[in-house]
Parts: sequence; C-alpha cells; structure tokens
Amino acid sequence: MASAVRTASKKLTIGMIPADGIGREVLPAAQRAIEALGSSIPKPTFVPLLAGFELFTRTGQALPEETVDSLKHECNAAMFGAVSSPSRKVTGYSSPIVALRKKLDLYANVRPVKSVDGTSGRKVDMVIVRENTECLYIKEETQTTTPAGKEARATRLITERASRRIGQMAFEIALNRPNRHLTIVHKSNVLSVTDGLFRETVRAVPKLPEVGGRYDAVTVDEQLVDSMVYRMFREPEVFDVAVAPNMYGDIISDAAAALVGSLGLVPSVNAGDSFVMGEPVHGSAPDIVGKSIANPIAAIRSAAMLLSHLGHHDAAKRIDDAVDSVLREGQVLTPDLGGKSTTEEVTEAVVKRI
Repeated sequence: MASAVRTASKKLTIGMIPADGIGREVLPAAQRAIEALGSSIPKPTFVPLLAGFELFTRTGQALPEETVDSLKHECNAAMFGAVSSPSRKVTGYSSPIVALRKKLDLYANVRPVKSVDGTSGRKVDMVIVRENTECLYIKEETQTTTPAGKEARATRLITERASRRIGQMAFEIALNRPNRHLTIVHKSNVLSVTDGLFRETVRAVPKLPEVGGRYDAVTVDEQLVDSMVYRMFREPEVFDVAVAPNMYGDIISDAAAALVGSLGLVPSVNAGDSFVMGEPVHGSAPDIVGKSIANPIAAIRSAAMLLSHLGHHDAAKRIDDAVDSVLREGQVLTPDLGGKSTTEEVTEAVVKRI
C-alpha cells in the first residue's frame, strides 16, 4: 500500500511524455520548475519518451513498448502532458494514458483542487482520489444489431481488491490532512451491485486487521455522485478528501476545477506502490495549440506533487509557494484566468520565484 508520506528518493530519473497538443507546451514548464530547485534535490535526469494519438496517426502505435520499458527499467517517475483521444472509434487505437495506468499499476489518480489565499473566489481545499484501473474504463464494449436497430453495451468492472486499495490510499491521505475527513462517492441507490461493492469495501478499510486502528481519527460520510456535484458547487468548503470509482472521479474533479477558475490550475499524480507519474488534469486543448497561451500551472503543480510523492516535500513546497505568489499578485496570468500573458511568461515568473 503506497503511503502518503515517503522517504526522499536518492535519484530522479523522470520520463517525460509530452504526447499531444498543449502537452508539448506545458511539460517543458514542469521541467524548468524542477531544474530551478538546484541542489535541494538530487540532480534530475529527464528521459524524453513518445506516446499519443498523433504518434499513432504516424506510426500505428499510441504507446510504444520502448516507452513502457524505459519507464519500468530506467525511470523512477514520469510526467505526462496530454492526450488527444478522439470521440469517435478509431480502429487499433487505445488511449496511452489509460494503458500506462494499467501497465504500471498506477491505481490511484490523486487530484487536489485548492484555491489560493489572497485571491478572489471561494475557499476550496479538497482532494479527489480517483480509482484508476477499472470501472467503465476497462473499455469492454460491444455493438449488435437487433430488429429495433443498433444496440451498444459496455461492461463496468468494480473489484474488491481495487476498491480496497484505493480506499486505503484515500484514508491515508485524509489521515495526513488537518480535517481528517473522507467522503465516499457512489451511486449505489441505483447500481447496488457495482457501486454497492465499492461503497462497502471502502467503508470496511478501517476494520482491516493490518490497519489496526490507524484510521480511527478519520471521519467518514457518503455522497451520491449527482448530489456530490450539486453540493460541491454550493458548499465546497464541507469537502476534504473524496474517493470515487474511475468515471465519477474523472467527472467530479473536472467539475471541481471550475471552483478555482480553470482546468489549467489543477494538477494530479497517478500513483502506485512503486511508481508515480505527474499529469495535469486538463486535456490537449487543440483549439489553442501553438498560440503560446496554454496555462502551465497545472503541469508545474503536477511536478510538485510528483516530488512530494517521492519524499522531496520541501522542494515541492517551494514550487507551490512560487505558483501561489504568481497567482496572488495576478499580474502574469494566461487568458484562461483573464490575463494576457504567454505560457513562457508565466513559466518564467514561477521559475524566478523558485
């Protein structure tokens, strides 16, 4: 079980996977932020790696085996940019980020959504812990033709094992936060078998023999996913840590980004027991590719999360404090936040403060 607190890693070999769209524009910002830390962390080695839909259109491969082998045998962490998965079916294509989560057993997608003190807007400070390997994202779909027309079906997988370990990750994160509160998100009033298993398994985590009362200080409640979205917008301050199956976690974390102003601010890490990969929550944003206006902050904060997960907590705080300072001053902002600055200008402002 991956702990929320780790001993600092003695090496930093980071696979860099820009992939598609603005991923190629924001990942260099994350690298610059890490490099700006200087001797306060082990000297990082950055390994450029390939993946993505654009790669697939050129080569027929969205995730080359060379990329997976490098991550498994050469790197101890990675940063992922963004992927341009099409909304239509493309024969032979499968999302490389979904595949990486499975191949590296990155079973938790940890997505903090936090406002910055001293800026306008409501106070928000929550962490969404998304199960990362199953639910509808196993992508088992079929389509048949009946006398009434086409019929499509999708298989949804929820297992006790995956629910237990994402539950334990969520309890661990909650234990290390001031409010020590966990909300289990589900829809078991309708999906009583699948969501019922998720709900029951997460609730049982504190009673596991190996836990031994470790989570007794964590309070627990539940929220149906639809009312979770409603209440999150009405009363975001009541939420601390929320744990959810894969699809619900994806939806509520994107929605929560609106509470702090932009998807361009929200970071994440994909975490397992032996590997971590930072990933900004935003997508590939094809409408702004090449315009130098992509917000690099989500990628920079994802780099900070990666370092913290590897045990470099002071270094991660330096990055976060620098970002907070830029946002608080409000002079150097990309257009998604109402500013006129470029990706490079925001990056430079953060790096200067690091």
